[in-house]
Amino acid sequence: MISQPEFDCLVAGDANVDLLIDGVINLQTGTEKLASDLNLVLGGSSAITAFNLSSLGARVTFAGVVGADLFGRFVEERLSSGGVDLRGVRRAPDVKSGVTMWHSYEGKRAGVTFAGTSAMLELKDVPDELLKSARHLHVGAYFLQTHLHSDAPALFARAKELGLTTSVDCNYDPAERWDSNLRGVLKHSDLFFPNEDEAMNITGESSAQAAAHALASLAKTVIVKRGASGAFVVAGSTEVDVQASPVTAIDTTGAGDSFNAGFLAAFLKGADLEDCATAGALAAARNVQYVGGTAAFEVHSA
Repeated sequence: MISQPEFDCLVAGDANVDLLIDGVINLQTGTEKLASDLNLVLGGSSAITAFNLSSLGARVTFAGVVGADLFGRFVEERLSSGGVDLRGVRRAPDVKSGVTMWHSYEGKRAGVTFAGTSAMLELKDVPDELLKSARHLHVGAYFLQTHLHSDAPALFARAKELGLTTSVDCNYDPAERWDSNLRGVLKHSDLFFPNEDEAMNITGESSAQAAAHALASLAKTVIVKRGASGAFVVAGSTEVDVQASPVTAIDTTGAGDSFNAGFLAAFLKGADLEDCATAGALAAARNVQYVGGTAAFEVHSA
């Protein structure tokens, strides 16, 4: 009898803390402003996806790097509290954990990120032993993973050789190169989760639909997230246009990562593309009704 993998999904990528500061406008040097609220929460596209995917019932293990510091311990505690297995987490003793500070005002926000350990994932952090323990590999915040870029196509090719399905989310490219071997990764990807701005920047197309079709020549299935406008999915000759659920948004932190979690939870159960995209939209809508990327998926909020 062939043994089944221990985990449904191996999520690899960034894990950091998010410091959410509300009610601050027009920051200027030489001045001090008062905020209306502050929250310290689990951050990182990959970590948020892992936490929320676990909350949705999948068996999840995580590969990433944190610092041997207060924020690193916070990240590990939050992931563990969500039922995420941490055997693939590496502590870097001489590098600080990553932090993103989000300043929000009247529904708009600006972020400042210290990448720290969030950008330190390497091929060695995702060995065959870890890959073989899961049915699916998801890598988040691809453009941030600068230490992985040269080896990323090989990682995804190896995952496919071992029988895993694969997915990747890119997030914004701080270097604004919009490749960094991404196209090589997409050749071995079953699912690609860019938002519409990212998809258009990668392809040079002027619409989400055109960008999705261009990217679908590389990845098997392309899911372009469009915020309040829902999501547009292209897989071969199949197109799916899913509307967002109408809710009052409190905080959009992690909305795209929650979409990934909802989509993957359905995908791992064998659902069709429309049901997967609908599940993603529902998860994103659930997310934005709470502060932070995981609060809506914590036990007290379920």
